Amino acid sequence: MHELGVVIEVVKTVQNIAQENKLTKIDSLVLQIGELSSMIPRYIKECYPAAVDGTLLQDTKLKIEIIPGNALCKNCNKVFNLLENKGKCPHCGLKDWELLSGKEFMIKEIVAC
Repeated sequence: MHELGVVIEVVKTVQNIAQENKLTKIDSLVLQIGELSSMIPRYIKECYPAAVDGTLLQDTKLKIEIIPGNALCKNCNKVFNLLENKGKCPHCGLKDWELLSGKEFMIKEIVAC
């Protein structure tokens, strides 16, 4: 489970940001995870309590937003969800597309109070 290592790095990054901005309390952390990324949101949620234990983020709420795996069909220029359509454009039926979103993993928001 590589998610624990990733969450620990997220915690370090947020702590550095908090220190640079002289924040003493963080209410919540919002992560964006693409549905095509290698990160599994459920595992991120399960790892989070262990990763924040004893840190400034110990009492924070973790929120996860899922970014859909969308593609642009190179044939008909329609946008579609790759997972829902099994990699095939629902408009023209071809599998010739360009990835638009879905591989992301990022810190979207740090809510301090």
